[in-house]
Amino acid sequence: MLDTIQAINATAAFNRWAGFEVTRAADGEAELRMRWREEDMGQYAGFLHAGMIAALLDTVSGFAAATQSGHVLASHFSVNCLSPAIGRVFVARGRVVKAGRKQVFVAAELFAQPDGKGDSEGDGVLKLVATGNAILVPVEESQAKPTAAAPPRA
Repeated sequence: MLDTIQAINATAAFNRWAGFEVTRAADGEAELRMRWREEDMGQYAGFLHAGMIAALLDTVSGFAAATQSGHVLASHFSVNCLSPAIGRVFVARGRVVKAGRKQVFVAAELFAQPDGKGDSEGDGVLKLVATGNAILVPVEESQAKPTAAAPPRA
């Protein structure tokens, strides 16, 4: 399962730019790591931008859901920022709360690792900085890929 989710991650240009690394993917669970880049990931005060927080939580939620339901698309997503996201490495963890035929409910957490040391299993100090909840919808593979937009009509 880990190889499959890593391959999916590698196809997403945004994930490659951000440096998302899938470190765990098992039945109903996923974990991502991302290294902080001061030059393009911060907001005005120097914390991890809330857009990046949301991207990590959204992505890990989708990957956790995919381990049980295959291709999914987000139907609803919410983020709670609990404290300033300051760290050298960020670890996002998602787990399926309930997977049904039409909806998959996922809870996610984002942790900051101040020194960037330690592994994804928690040997480093991790501080919870945000949580998220997602509802994802299983889709056929053909529905999960964008199609070329028709040119605007005059």
